[in-house]
Amino acid sequence: MRIALLDDDPTQTKWVKEVLEEAGHLCHEFNLSKSLIERLRKDTFDLLVLDWNIPDMSGPEVLAWVRRHIETSVPVIFMTNRTREEDIVAGLNAGADDYIFKPARKIELLARVNAVLRRVYPINLAEKEKHFDYTFNLKEKKIFFHENEIELTHKEFDLALLLFRHLSRPLSRSHILESVWGKESDIPTRTMDTHISRIRNKLELRIENGFKLATVYSYGYRLERFEPGEDDKDKEYN
Repeated sequence: MRIALLDDDPTQTKWVKEVLEEAGHLCHEFNLSKSLIERLRKDTFDLLVLDWNIPDMSGPEVLAWVRRHIETSVPVIFMTNRTREEDIVAGLNAGADDYIFKPARKIELLARVNAVLRRVYPINLAEKEKHFDYTFNLKEKKIFFHENEIELTHKEFDLALLLFRHLSRPLSRSHILESVWGKESDIPTRTMDTHISRIRNKLELRIENGFKLATVYSYGYRLERFEPGEDDKDKEYN
């Protein structure tokens, strides 16, 4: 999962990043709230871990901005040394999903982060995953439309699965890049666009078939589902 860490203590941030990346997550560090907000205007994350006391803008203020401006409700965890009961209640009432006291312990940090992620993004341990008329064979990386196999490369399979798992959610180009090609990948922009085009054509993701794989201008892509007769109303994402 892609996780954004907001903390003005570089030692703390470095430790949290090491713990979470060791567990397989992709982490991005921010030491100022405004830097995180600017990134959130053009990028997507699966989880935000926020400190409470940040010099330029407090964690609760960042959370309030997120809940006002982010179309999809991204989960948020506060990790702070504020241990008063009223602070905990205020954070949870403001929309946080969990609250961790500093100094966090490795086992507790991983347990709480993974618990929130499982709740928001349920893990499917089955070998197959069904999304409408498409069946994803996770073990063999194959997609079937009804019983007919669609010929895909492994990257095209990973991209299609990512889009269906995040149906209706705008995904930034960076999010797609890291999830499909890896954090250190440096592929040309046209490579992602080519894969998107292939997915659209091979899976016939067109409005007449109940789907639209749309470009979100200057941001990324979004796969949408339409019921028969439903109007195609584009959503604006800010």
